[in-house]
Amino acid sequence: MSDSRVAAIPVQDLGEALVDVRAHGLTVDDRKRDAAGAWAHVRHGVLSRLLHAQSLLPDGLRLLFIEGYRPPALQRQYFEEYSKELSRANPDWPPAELRQAASRFVSPPEIAPHSAGAAVDVTLTDHQGRELDMGTRVNASPEESDGACYTDAPGLSDRARTNRAALGRALSSAGLINYGTEWWHWSVGDRYWALQTKQPTAFYGLIELP
Repeated sequence: MSDSRVAAIPVQDLGEALVDVRAHGLTVDDRKRDAAGAWAHVRHGVLSRLLHAQSLLPDGLRLLFIEGYRPPALQRQYFEEYSKELSRANPDWPPAELRQAASRFVSPPEIAPHSAGAAVDVTLTDHQGRELDMGTRVNASPEESDGACYTDAPGLSDRARTNRAALGRALSSAGLINYGTEWWHWSVGDRYWALQTKQPTAFYGLIELP
């Protein structure tokens, strides 16, 4: 996300509203719950694609929505906290290297897909609501997981790799793309998406929850 080409992508926002996914048939986890309910919102177009992705999953599997919209102020807090954590562990890193490393796991606030309502963190459950083995927990950092949070990380169990593949097929077919350092993070319409799909503009920019 620290790649200068991401920040250089212009935004022509479609003006779509943020919508609460809890009213539209998705299973929503509350581990990221906030008082305003921001975590349960995404842009309308993202919701439509998530519902389509759910319809493409094998019988007995369901998407579990973990987090969508993240207010810019909260994104900035997350980025600063993780940067400080890395700085304490690597005091000899210059600022540019520190920013690049932090951006693997937390998007810089000015380009963050979550703050555009364009990104979602998701996993899979079985028909009884039990989370499937995906190799790491959602939001496991590269340091905590020894790199297993990377979508195509080596050394995963066959079960975890199969489950990640099922999630990826459904979401990719619905038009979302994955951020490769986080198997759970998928987005559409943001600047990173535009760069990866070779689109001239993004159609979702930073937005505030009314």
